[in-house]
Amino acid sequence: MPNIKSAIKRVSVIDKKTRQNNMVRSAYKTAIKTFEAAVAEGDKSKAEETFKTAIKKVDQACTKGVLKLNTASRKKSNLAKKLNTVK
Repeated sequence: MPNIKSAIKRVSVIDKKTRQNNMVRSAYKTAIKTFEAAVAEGDKSKAEETFKTAIKKVDQACTKGVLKLNTASRKKSNLAKKLNTVK
């Protein structure tokens, strides 16, 4: 444990930011999983709905700095490919 006051504060700030980042990461992963479940069912309307929310969550994670821009773009592209396979 740190002894200096500023170091103690940094530890608490880092813990708080880590929890926030984990919440964002969990939200976008959950959105992707629900989309993939809808694709597996073959339900086109549900897949389109969950696709929109998954794209939104990936964009939010990118904005928050949890994902890099190219990673977010790649994930969105892969989701779009999966959506196009649903009939």
